[in-house]
Amino acid sequence: MATRVRRLFKIALFIGLIVLSVRYVHPYPYEWTETQMRAWLYTSQALGIRDPEDLYFVVWLTIELIVAVLAYVAIIKLWRYYRTTS
Repeated sequence: MATRVRRLFKIALFIGLIVLSVRYVHPYPYEWTETQMRAWLYTSQALGIRDPEDLYFVVWLTIELIVAVLAYVAIIKLWRYYRTTS
């Protein structure tokens, strides 16, 4: 029973971190400059993606996921350190 509660807590923690990451880790809400638009367009064409906004979405989703994973690992390591020192 305790392991299930721990597992559910870890899942809830990770989902919460993803939500926080999506909410607070994002690029500026401004329109793309012409230089940025050309860079995203060139990169998406090089990768065979028709719409540069699709590439933009995948890149930022990946960054947000990486941030959430790093925060999760840091929290778990801090918690384990706290439990061993107490």
